[in-house]
Amino acid sequence: MGLATLAAYGVTAERGFLCPYDAPSVGLDGDLVEARDLALRLPEILPTGAVRTVIEALSVVPPDRIAELDDVQARMAMVHYSFLAQAYIWGAEAPAAHLPAAVAVPIVALADRLGQQPLLQYSGYVLDNWGLLDPAKGVSLDNIYMIQKFAAGTDEAWFVLVHVAIEARAGAALALFGPLIEAAAQGDAAEAERLLGRIVAIWAEINALFDRMPEQCDPYIYFRRVRPYIHGWKDNPALGAGVVYEGVARFAGAPQAFRGQTGSQSSVVPSMDALLGVGHAADPLRTFLDELHIYRPPGHRRFIDDVRSQSHVRAFVARAGRRGLTQAYNAAVQAVADFRSRHLEYAASYINRQGRKSAGNDTEIGTGGTPFMKYLKKHRDETKANLLSLA
Repeated sequence: MGLATLAAYGVTAERGFLCPYDAPSVGLDGDLVEARDLALRLPEILPTGAVRTVIEALSVVPPDRIAELDDVQARMAMVHYSFLAQAYIWGAEAPAAHLPAAVAVPIVALADRLGQQPLLQYSGYVLDNWGLLDPAKGVSLDNIYMIQKFAAGTDEAWFVLVHVAIEARAGAALALFGPLIEAAAQGDAAEAERLLGRIVAIWAEINALFDRMPEQCDPYIYFRRVRPYIHGWKDNPALGAGVVYEGVARFAGAPQAFRGQTGSQSSVVPSMDALLGVGHAADPLRTFLDELHIYRPPGHRRFIDDVRSQSHVRAFVARAGRRGLTQAYNAAVQAVADFRSRHLEYAASYINRQGRKSAGNDTEIGTGGTPFMKYLKKHRDETKANLLSLA
């Protein structure tokens, strides 16, 4: 059957899972302008301590107004409203256990429209939240900026932009998935080896980009000035049962618990796992990662699901018994393991070793609500365990 074209999943070879449109040029008008402008002023407002009062004064944009937006406008509005939601909940010393109707009503309508969840997700934080300094040039760390921010510091922007650059570079690898799956299905070992070699070369660039995180994102600043705003409200002791979305009839005043923004909501590594047939044993993090699937844009979920159902690359490589092919496959698995190793190192230095906790910002619990250190180690080791023995 073969994979559909990348465009069918909202993916491009040039930008990967990043938005394919020019996000800074997306126009919002009428009653949405007030919310957009307020969101863009968060770096000015958050230090004053008045952020909740200002947000509560916003007009309530009704669901039927959200229904009038095209998909691109809905995604941009989601970026702004999700930042407002996080700023309201986490913008003071003690977190708020409710979200006012001015944010709750439109963000739920936007989440319904986009097939996602009503809070900040990786898609709103990274995939749809960047622009090009020079539109004539491509996506690279010296040509991108972050649109919507909390604190507007260099550390915050660099943290996001390194992820943007990684997502863009991954697009070239994603474009090779269909041909590689087809080569395996056709028994073309030479072509499969060639394509795996190209994917490995691209992953070397991805890992090199990831290595650049410490250049302009300091662990201390990240933990105290960036991370506090991106937590969710599920499995977070500071919020108990979750957050009440005021004015949303179907929630009937009951607290709602949603996972926080996390890099684990990126589709890049799960796509590689699906392509290479890398599996993980059942544990709480595996359950957590499976649950995060609903936080991805629907097209990206379909891509991962289709790759997983159609890729028999691992079985083909094992069956073929060609040393060069097996080496190329193992190099691809190792590249993902190396990425996971670097992620683990960053989790330790940027979070686990930071001494002072605050309400909701724990050194043992990830922004998505898991005891991350234990399970990140396990998943890295499981990835390495998928290496095939050489003939």
